[in-house]
Amino acid sequence: MPGPWELAIIAIIALILFGRRLPEVGKSLGKGIVEFKKGLRDVQDEVQKTSNEIDRAASEDKRSKD
Repeated sequence: MPGPWELAIIAIIALILFGRRLPEVGKSLGKGIVEFKKGLRDVQDEVQKTSNEIDRAASEDKRSKD
């Protein structure tokens, strides 16, 4: 985890590189993070759905054998 001096240096470099475009860059970065989290959530939902289907099929198979 970067300390306060490292964060200050990163902030200064960002101001030098992006200047007036910094709000636009921040907005784009925020949108990218939101989209990434949405995609991750979709993948997790799909994995959970598949896991539930496998559990259900295994349960039905076990009942049919008993």
